[in-house]
Amino acid sequence: MIVAVTGGAGFIGSHLTEALLAQGADVHVIDNLSSGYRVNVPDGAVLHEADIRSPHARAVIEGLRPEVVFHLAAQADVQRSIADPAEDASVNIAGTLNVLAACREAGARKIVFASTSAVYGNVGKEIVSERDKAEPVSFYGLSKRTAEQYIRIYSQLHGLDYTILRYGNVYGPRQTPKGEGGVVAVFLERLRQAASPVVHGDGEQTRDFVYVKDIVAANLAALTRGSRETLNAGTGRATSVNELLRLLERCAGVPIERRHVPGRPGDIRHSRLDPRRARRTLRWTAAYDTAGGIAETYASTLPSSR
Repeated sequence: MIVAVTGGAGFIGSHLTEALLAQGADVHVIDNLSSGYRVNVPDGAVLHEADIRSPHARAVIEGLRPEVVFHLAAQADVQRSIADPAEDASVNIAGTLNVLAACREAGARKIVFASTSAVYGNVGKEIVSERDKAEPVSFYGLSKRTAEQYIRIYSQLHGLDYTILRYGNVYGPRQTPKGEGGVVAVFLERLRQAASPVVHGDGEQTRDFVYVKDIVAANLAALTRGSRETLNAGTGRATSVNELLRLLERCAGVPIERRHVPGRPGDIRHSRLDPRRARRTLRWTAAYDTAGGIAETYASTLPSSR
């Protein structure tokens, strides 16, 4: 089976590429290397260096005629989206449209789209399900929500199957503290530099932290399940930033000093995903708890500290 992975040189995409190769797929990575790295592309995968907005990326997909396209390439930084919403929309909306057009011309069976819990905004509920209204509070969340809508309408008009996965806060080995980087990668980078982690606000804001291997498993399940579904890919557990630092302290074996600064515009106060629909539809559930995932990430990132 031929599959294409946009963003396959990045954090999540490279882990997914490895897993697809292990299943015997013929994997082609499409990445402009703006936030991904050539070294992340595993042996056995073919790298096509191209921007998802470009005619070149479209020609690659049309030429490959993949059965499934995993569309992970994105502008994934909330603060960057606020600073430059036009660029954010160009990558996340126009780029997705270019990939969709290529899927149609190539006769692809399905697109699996990496969306985000940021589409929900501040719902004001303890746990958020797919039935809740999506009201983004950042341009990043808005561009991802818009891309979802394009995929749904494209499916109605042209018959392209899809699964949309709304990721929680993904973390794990290879995540960088910039670009697509999340708070775990940022904190680990500060520890590597023997510097104090910076906490925005009081640290009691919560997220649904989900380990990258679990996200990969959800994507693999979507190869054959989840037809025309939009599904939360999270653990269903809320972890505060302060609790996250306590888990890192446990790994490091020493107290971690932290520096508090004001909160940032566009940041969501609480985010916890209801994963029950994905459990039923994909037969998938997150296998890692936060403590186990953080310990594995710490060991791979700071092995000399153990």
